[in-house]
Amino acid sequence: MNKKSLPKTYDFNKTEKRLYSWWEKKGFFQPSNDPKAPDFDPTKKPFVISIPPPNITGSLHLGHAMFVSLEDLMIRYHRMLGEPSLWVPGSDHAGIATQLQIEKALAKEGKTREDLGRDAFIERTWAWREEYGGIITEQIRRLGASCDWERERFTLDEGLSRAVREAFVTLYEKGLIYRGPRLINWSPNLRTAVSDLEVEYSQEPGKLYFFKYRLADDPDQFLPVATTRPETILGDTAVAVHPDDKHFQQFIGKKVLVPIVDREIPVISDEYVDREFGGGALKITPAHDPHDYEIAQRHNLELISILNRDATINSNGGAYEGLDRLDCRKKLWADMKAAGLVIKEEDYTLNVPRSQRGGEIIEPMISDQWFVKIEPIAKPALDAVRNGTIKIIPDYFTKVYFNWMENIRDWCISRQLWWGHRIPVWYCDECNEMTVKREDPTECQHCGSKNIHQDEDVLDTWFSSGLWPFSTLGWPDQTPDLKYFYPTSVMETGYDILFFWVARMVMSGMEFTGEAPFHTIYLHGLIRDEHGQKMSKTKGNVIDPLIVMDEFGTDALRFTLLVGSTPGNDMNLSVKKVEANRNFANKIWNAARFVINAIENAPDKPNADPEWTPADEYIHARMRETVRDVNRLFEGYQFGEAGRQIYEFFWGEFADWYIESAKGQLDEGGDRAFYTAWTLMRVLDKCLRLLHPFTPYVTEELWGYLKETANSKGTAYEAEDGWAEALIIAQWPRSKEQESWEKDAVNSYTSGTIEHTRAFRSLKTDLNIPANQITGGSIIVNSEKEYLIKPQANSIGTLGAIDNLEIFNSIPNSNLYRKYPSVSIPSSGSTVYLNVTDYVSLKEMRAKLQKELFTTQSQIKRLEGLLGSDFAKKAPAQVVETERSKLDSYKKTCQKIKEQLDALE
Repeated sequence: MNKKSLPKTYDFNKTEKRLYSWWEKKGFFQPSNDPKAPDFDPTKKPFVISIPPPNITGSLHLGHAMFVSLEDLMIRYHRMLGEPSLWVPGSDHAGIATQLQIEKALAKEGKTREDLGRDAFIERTWAWREEYGGIITEQIRRLGASCDWERERFTLDEGLSRAVREAFVTLYEKGLIYRGPRLINWSPNLRTAVSDLEVEYSQEPGKLYFFKYRLADDPDQFLPVATTRPETILGDTAVAVHPDDKHFQQFIGKKVLVPIVDREIPVISDEYVDREFGGGALKITPAHDPHDYEIAQRHNLELISILNRDATINSNGGAYEGLDRLDCRKKLWADMKAAGLVIKEEDYTLNVPRSQRGGEIIEPMISDQWFVKIEPIAKPALDAVRNGTIKIIPDYFTKVYFNWMENIRDWCISRQLWWGHRIPVWYCDECNEMTVKREDPTECQHCGSKNIHQDEDVLDTWFSSGLWPFSTLGWPDQTPDLKYFYPTSVMETGYDILFFWVARMVMSGMEFTGEAPFHTIYLHGLIRDEHGQKMSKTKGNVIDPLIVMDEFGTDALRFTLLVGSTPGNDMNLSVKKVEANRNFANKIWNAARFVINAIENAPDKPNADPEWTPADEYIHARMRETVRDVNRLFEGYQFGEAGRQIYEFFWGEFADWYIESAKGQLDEGGDRAFYTAWTLMRVLDKCLRLLHPFTPYVTEELWGYLKETANSKGTAYEAEDGWAEALIIAQWPRSKEQESWEKDAVNSYTSGTIEHTRAFRSLKTDLNIPANQITGGSIIVNSEKEYLIKPQANSIGTLGAIDNLEIFNSIPNSNLYRKYPSVSIPSSGSTVYLNVTDYVSLKEMRAKLQKELFTTQSQIKRLEGLLGSDFAKKAPAQVVETERSKLDSYKKTCQKIKEQLDALE
């Protein structure tokens, strides 16, 4: 990129699109070692991430911004390390979510999917995907995602569809896929089974209904039972009591009558029963409650489903057939009241399962579905984490993973939808046998009949996304990409889908490739508002990342998310934090402008070897230490802390201290100016490299200007790791072993310039003098430390805004100096005096000192009273000693103030 002069301010709106297009056009997002290239080297180990595929229905939210920022940080870091880095992008067809979008659009036209028919509906969905499916991809690009877009995949594209069919047929042939009745989550409006992930539970006010279960042989006796869903009484197949409950032991084994319908069912005993709930007896409806279903399996109970697919009552409901289940609830309860079977009603807080896709109540239902026998494929996935093949970060999720995998249940993989991977099973109309094939059959494999029809259901979206790490690379074919890039390296995603997606990827990877699909699982937390509350539209606390980026830029949002997060923990986010990091981007820009200007005006080359100043040695030492710390933190996946340390170094040390010291050094001209500009260049170069994975746009833009300016001065301003074509592919700073001079350099400058400058600034603050207002000043220094302080006199004077700073071994004029405000610096044994008689009147100084004296004497009086009370006898000795030390300190301060007041008389 050809550069002009660096603008005064950073305009992210003009910069971000231009840089992203340039990166992509130059091929920087593609792996440096590509198996498709003629110079491919298979011995180079790649770093690979498969993006968690966003739904094509989605619009960018903070969850996307978080995973994109984290994964792009990892990819940029490894790319700069020189590793061939591949980030595979793509999107998910999102069966339920997408179909819901199309059905809503049809509803506005007064149509249903049945009016269109399956083929026309699917055709319309593909058209919708072509028009709207790329929106989320463009938004992800805006975040700076350096994915290899030439390898972008979609879960319904031809290659992935073939992988899905291969996986299904392989499992079926192994006897690991079966069809049968099971209790599932049913969405009445969508008319499909839904996964646990798509069910959200909400606390809602409701009723607890108490009623009588009469004994069949003695209707005057009854068991008191309670339920929150009276309509399910129609599907009861037992009443359970706890085996140790003496109130009901005599009823175990007897028959009771289902209210209204008078069907006989048994009384059984089971330890699951909570004796404190309701009346102590529990109605068992196996076809409509997951816990009841388990009890039914233990006791071999009948399963009676009472609901149709639209949640109306079916023929098992007798006289209530055809009613909506909520209308049935009212009618049945009224009839039970009339029959004298009702005991009472109580207000009760319900835990209501609702659809994530629209909010309707989800019904547990028995339904014929396709399932995967999960236990045989779960064991290798469990072992992969247990033996360390896969590491979970943070580690405490490892136990959670074990617990879930050890108690895993068969997986319902069928969905009653039209949009998705249709189940590759064909039924014969002649012999009723099934044909399961990788390619669409033309006849029944059993009898040869042409009269076959395909299963209507599609596969759960998680089935295809579980194959994502290897299907995106060409599996089941042994493609060059699959051979080189698989297994991938890191799977980064939210902890909330550890089981629903990550565990299934591990199981699928082990089952179909014989290898773990990645070596590390990195889990990030949820993003909450500034008060720790979950963001929701109803609360009005949702932060839209697109709006935030429009206002503050992409870098500010990325840096806020990355520095504010730690693995596995939720983070609180406010727009103010993003604004503060926009200010940091501006700070970087302004510091870079100073450095570039310094290089432009400095000599092209030196005349002699360097004579480093304490400031130079300090910043070089701290830069080396920061590089070591950041590399250690990156290797431990502590990216947030790494970013914080870079921030603190850049702003708190480089910008606040070294750049300010450099101003005076540059003014000296000659070799001093050259080596100062050279140091500024070297430090800024490293900082921009370290910051690039966090804030890619502003760092790339500035690095280009820095490189061009340095190169225009000749070879003397060469970067330590060279000037690459772009920062995105530049060498990452390497750690160097600590050398003996580093600690001395840091201590020298800290105890010299930094502490003495802070002392002068503190004295000025006390006197309400602006920090940058020039005043007189002196330092009385311990003779043993004179060698340390004197070489830094110019730096202290410049930074402390002290004119003609004088340094003495002892006070030359005690009467005069007693009038000056002063402060001692214990680390160096020196005392800083501020000569303010020319800037502040004696009257003002007296008033300030008298105010301080009053405050100090008040503290002395308080502490003397405290230590003279019972407190000194009753409080712990250590606490009492702390208060005595405070008292001594206040007394010394009081004496010093009095001496200063006497001197002003």
